[in-house]
Amino acid sequence: MKKFIYTAFILFTSIQLVSAQRAPRLSSPDVDKNNNVTFRYFAPNAKEVLLSTEILSKELAMKKDDKGVWTATLSKVKPDIYPYSFKVDGVETEDPNNTYVFANERFKRSIVDVPGNKPLVHSLRNVPHGKISYRYYKSESLNTTRRLLVYTPPGFNMQDGKKYPVLYLIHGGSDTEETWTKVGKANLIADNLIADGKAVPMIIVMPYGNVRPSPMPDFTKDVMNDVIPFIESNYPVYTDTANRAVAGFSVGGGQTLNIGLTNTDKFSYIFSYAPYTATEEFSKNFTNWNPDAKKINEQLKLFTISVGTEDFLYESVKGNLAMFKEKKIEVEPIIVSGGHTWMNCKLFLANSLQQVFK
Repeated sequence: MKKFIYTAFILFTSIQLVSAQRAPRLSSPDVDKNNNVTFRYFAPNAKEVLLSTEILSKELAMKKDDKGVWTATLSKVKPDIYPYSFKVDGVETEDPNNTYVFANERFKRSIVDVPGNKPLVHSLRNVPHGKISYRYYKSESLNTTRRLLVYTPPGFNMQDGKKYPVLYLIHGGSDTEETWTKVGKANLIADNLIADGKAVPMIIVMPYGNVRPSPMPDFTKDVMNDVIPFIESNYPVYTDTANRAVAGFSVGGGQTLNIGLTNTDKFSYIFSYAPYTATEEFSKNFTNWNPDAKKINEQLKLFTISVGTEDFLYESVKGNLAMFKEKKIEVEPIIVSGGHTWMNCKLFLANSLQQVFK
């Protein structure tokens, strides 16, 4: 009997200790009807917790209550989708109470969606929806099996004989093949614009741009020699130049320039968003570039480069635009406010979808 009482006491004490250490259930982030957003994080032993978010221009110190919960509230936030993270005594972490996580290989961020009163271009609306498929293909260029995402538009039927144009859409540096859908909402943007008659039904292919430990320029080989043939062998798509486009953001924007401008016989549309071009591949392709401008301009139906005026790559992009214009390549600059953000990226994509394959 004494042994039973002792065992029960130990078990009860252990449960109490575990309960005392367990983090409370928190709701974070909370978005109210006035677009006020409240973030919460439990860290009773932390000395400082900062909120880092693209809603603000700088980090914000959060306040701790007597239970160890740190809180910050931002008022009247402009409707959009924003990345954020917590910096706990200098260590960045995502929000453990939020399952909406930024798809990225380097940093740890969560996402907050501030919907507002009117649907935005990326909003989930009551319209016909396309489908995202996860596909695997053999990359002979990289000697491995790789994954990509394929968006097929509403009403897509593999057997009905209808063919579609294709946009190859590349993510940013340290992002993944999922970032364009999980953060950029490319599928919902396409759904909405197709439903509104502003974009033509198309297939959007989102490959994985990180080919390491292979040299990064091998991504161009992978796209041209493996990704495109895989899509054209497995989907009912047009295979002529007029129905093929390439677009990308940041590092993917630089890859877009490398892929598109060295293969203008394969692409009629090139859309580069805030391109990062300080790479060996870009330097090799364009430092002593002597293009046949007349031929390229005839091949390309549209070539645009987009960037925000607060983007850290703004001056670099201006230099790229000047270089292309000096080479007499017809390029349309799209300059907006804002920085190197996925908020701008969604707008760049929405603009491209309304221009491509028209």
